[in-house]
Amino acid sequence: MAKQHFLDKPRNVKRVLRTFYVVCAGLLAIDLIFARHVFHAWEELFGFYAIFGWIAGVALVLGAKEMRKLLMRREDYYDR
Repeated sequence: MAKQHFLDKPRNVKRVLRTFYVVCAGLLAIDLIFARHVFHAWEELFGFYAIFGWIAGVALVLGAKEMRKLLMRREDYYDR
């Protein structure tokens, strides 16, 4: 019988995701409590850093997908 790992059970995956969502919501709520020293006016918007981080992450993934087209080698590149 194969060894069961922690994330093999759907219940544990749901727990991890739920914990992730709670931590994200908590960090977003902290944005209301602490004052920030900002350089630009748009940094004062609620959730600015969360939105900026999400957009930057999406841009990195999309950019990497395009870079893959330029940098990808054929499957037998090292076999030749």
